[in-house]
Amino acid sequence: MRKIASLLAILMCCSILVFAQTRTITGQVKDAKGDPVPFANVTIKGTNTGVAADVNGNFKIDVKEGASLLITSASFAETEIKVGTSSTIAVTLQSQGNLSEVVVTALGIRRTRNQVPYAAQQVTGDEVSKSRSSNFIQNLSGKVSGLELRQSNTLGGSTNVVIRGTKSILGNNQALFVVDGIPIDNTNAKSGNQATGRGGYDYGSAASDINPDDIESITVLKGSASTELYGS
Repeated sequence: MRKIASLLAILMCCSILVFAQTRTITGQVKDAKGDPVPFANVTIKGTNTGVAADVNGNFKIDVKEGASLLITSASFAETEIKVGTSSTIAVTLQSQGNLSEVVVTALGIRRTRNQVPYAAQQVTGDEVSKSRSSNFIQNLSGKVSGLELRQSNTLGGSTNVVIRGTKSILGNNQALFVVDGIPIDNTNAKSGNQATGRGGYDYGSAASDINPDDIESITVLKGSASTELYGS
């Protein structure tokens, strides 16, 4: 009986020592400008254990003292932080790589091209604001492969935008516009006669209200897999 009691005491002491060595670390991931890096990956070096930061770059992870954390994110260099005695750490990631190889998916999440199952092409805001027009979409002509633009000759008229041909059985093949995560209806506001080429009026579309000077970049997502992000 004494041997069993001694064995239990030893096991309890070992458990206490193990738990004492593991503690919770909280921190925030930022870039060189001090802005949070959302959804960065935080992994314990040498293991498969890790967590993802939230939209504000904050994370929480249980780690043993003396271990190292590897922090990675698309378009940033991998950073290694050794866990010391402090329970909070601040991580600053340095920008790396060509941003043209990074695409923006749903909710503003950035991913490298080899991480998405669909084709994507990015155009900078400077490209669509060089030449002034009543509708910035017209400036995408010839800059994105597979993008068909049919421009109206009327002042302030709409621009028909079709990606990789007509596919809808309902007759509306307009591309879906998403601005900062918010879908925008770009339905052409035409009268019945205008739509069939018999006169009438073309009242434009919602996308023409976007100021090209406010555009940082435009990412065109192509293929049926990309429609799963926001719907058709």
